[in-house]
Amino acid sequence: MNQHIQQLLDQITVLEDDLRNALNEQPSTIFFQINGKRVKFEKNMQETHRRLKLNFFRWLVTDRPQNLITGPIIYAMIIPLLVTDLFISFYQFSCFPIYGIKKVRRGDYIIFDRQHLDYLNWIEKFHCTYCAYGSGMIAYVSEIIGRTEQYFCPIKHARKRLGSHDRYAHFLAFGDAEDYQAKLEQYRKALAKAK
Repeated sequence: MNQHIQQLLDQITVLEDDLRNALNEQPSTIFFQINGKRVKFEKNMQETHRRLKLNFFRWLVTDRPQNLITGPIIYAMIIPLLVTDLFISFYQFSCFPIYGIKKVRRGDYIIFDRQHLDYLNWIEKFHCTYCAYGSGMIAYVSEIIGRTEQYFCPIKHARKRLGSHDRYAHFLAFGDAEDYQAKLEQYRKALAKAK
């Protein structure tokens, strides 16, 4: 890989880490504490949240009709999501140890914490739980596939690709055949130490 490109990628990685830390540390007017998997709001904030919650019947009357009509279609997607989750998890747990790839932690990607928001009624919490599972599971799958791609074929595509995983930027240039096998082995060894 070109030295200048590698320096830019390293800078981007540092900046992304800095941005992620700054966003997590930014002062908030909403005070809460995280204890393990529990989120606890200050008492006056809890009271405000409860006061702002729409009860189910009022929510049902004020919700957009198209949301109610398309609900069964959206929730039917749980079947392919669960099947994909089952198969990708089985693949990772059975094959990653054989390849020497560090396993992806599901809990780093699939996070359920919105049920602690008292301003959401039970149906809104259900929606949030479904979305948290779906988007988190897709990110989990993407990381597993990204590690697999790094192990078997860490080569960029000839054409520009949208929506790449984080590892893709560090892959070998398309057509860079010099020392391919040695470089491939380096990529594989790096997977054992992955974050």
